[in-house]
Amino acid sequence: MDWTDIMSRSEKSFWGLLGLRLLSADSQRVEIGLTATESHLNSMGIVHGGVLSAMMDQAMGTLVTATKEGREGVTTHLNVNFLSPMQMGELIVTAYPLHETFRTMTLRAEVRNSEGLLGSIATATFRLPKDKGNSGKDQG
Repeated sequence: MDWTDIMSRSEKSFWGLLGLRLLSADSQRVEIGLTATESHLNSMGIVHGGVLSAMMDQAMGTLVTATKEGREGVTTHLNVNFLSPMQMGELIVTAYPLHETFRTMTLRAEVRNSEGLLGSIATATFRLPKDKGNSGKDQG
């Protein structure tokens, strides 16, 4: 899959604002990187939970796109657990598929620091838009 157009659009969106980088993507796994800086921290000096949540949501959404050959979905449910505080530096989020139907996908993601410490995990369900070639019937 050619990611050129999607990444070009993403650089101008929230993805770009956060400073996310696509490291790898296929239908079974997506990895996204972020160099966490002072602007990603909360008042306690650790990476803000919203940054970690957004990283995982973006990775899982990217996995939907990779699995569905460019078709994008929207998050309908996101469940996040924060396990260890993350500091400034390199963070990697990895997303994996869990379950798929015609109109939804459920996925799992995790954020780790450069030492491999697990900072947070998430599951999410994404709804896929109706196929434009579909005659208007919802098959999912």
